[in-house]
Amino acid sequence: MATITRSDFADRLRERFGITTADAYKLVDVIFDEIGQALINGEEVKFAGFGSFKILSKNARMGRNPKTGESAVISARKVATFRPCNEFRERVANHK
Repeated sequence: MATITRSDFADRLRERFGITTADAYKLVDVIFDEIGQALINGEEVKFAGFGSFKILSKNARMGRNPKTGESAVISARKVATFRPCNEFRERVANHK
């Protein structure tokens, strides 16, 4: 399985829209900056036909150190999550 990088996104934008490489990189940066800032501000980011990103607050809980087996407290934290929409799930499931 391949990994798609920021550079790959920029190259695809450049090829598809005929923009300069510098503009393609700026566009990728702006898109990801906007998504990140919206999440930091507590907003949910939704893309129709794809899914939504949001920040969830996790409560503190008891866990264990996998190396030693000792109990340990896992502190409260915020995590970024992605939830694909049904349409995207179906596209992935039906992809061959």
